Amino acid sequence: MLDLITSWNSWLGRRMFFVVLSAFFSGFILPLPHTTLLGTVAVALFAYMTFIVSLETSYRDFFHVLTKPWLTLWMLFLIHGVMPLVAWVIGHLFYPDSALTRLGFLIGAAIPIGVTSIIWTSIVRGDVTLALVAVTVDTVLSPLLLPVYIALVAGRSVHIDYIHLLLGLFGMVTIPSLLGMAFNDLSSGKLSRYSRSLGGFTSKVALFGVVYINASAVVPEISWGTPLVKMLLVILLLVMSGYYLGYAGSFVLRDRRRSTVAAMIYNVGMRNISFGSVLAVAYFPAAVAVPVTLAMLYQQPLAAAVSYLFSRFDRRRADVLKQPAGDK
Repeated sequence: MLDLITSWNSWLGRRMFFVVLSAFFSGFILPLPHTTLLGTVAVALFAYMTFIVSLETSYRDFFHVLTKPWLTLWMLFLIHGVMPLVAWVIGHLFYPDSALTRLGFLIGAAIPIGVTSIIWTSIVRGDVTLALVAVTVDTVLSPLLLPVYIALVAGRSVHIDYIHLLLGLFGMVTIPSLLGMAFNDLSSGKLSRYSRSLGGFTSKVALFGVVYINASAVVPEISWGTPLVKMLLVILLLVMSGYYLGYAGSFVLRDRRRSTVAAMIYNVGMRNISFGSVLAVAYFPAAVAVPVTLAMLYQQPLAAAVSYLFSRFDRRRADVLKQPAGDK
């Protein structure tokens, strides 16, 4: 039975693009009512996914990444230095007369790394430890950097609920990660087999649930029309730019390993949109919150598309390695 579940997990891992899209469209066609309970379920599902992913990471690996912080700092520069500049250019190019829409693009580009990046990094067999460190450091620093950034751009002071943000980080990432790494060390790595079988399968089901719940939350924000179609296309360009920036930024690495490239693509490309939506709604007019919230339409499907591209690359590479030396 365990072998069968392992094969199911492997099968789903190669088809995450369709898993995410089916969850996304399910949220649109059969949206769930937005309740506090559903929010709690989404948090619990995410914490479970983080725990499963962390079963393949040890404390030794985690602290090894911390001893070489330059790569994490490079990603943070791309996220909070380069990406907001890209958003500023795109905003002025397509919305020169709408300051509120441009501000929405900027906030969406400058908010912390999306914690889902850890899950996607794991799915494509990337450097999960690097992703964990980047998410943790960025979420701790963002409440200190973001108010200054918004004050410079928007000309107003914003107070961020630092305690609430940290509690969310602890619940969804820090505590599950610490537990997962502890179980990994205590079992001498034996529990990593669970993460590749039943744990991996159930974590993908959990991801389906998280995307479904988030997609349901976006539905009330959508009112179709020509202006919305234009905005959706511009947001697509902006979100794609984030993923590409992570890929382009990996070319500065001396040791450009596949696992590191995967972590950079997802860490630089994915944002904590839920946090960004709350921030925009709380402190700015609705027009600022709309582009931030609508980015949720693309983030997970594009993450799945990146996963699909990685799987195609891996298959092609495997085919090349199988060829006789004379045929290469």
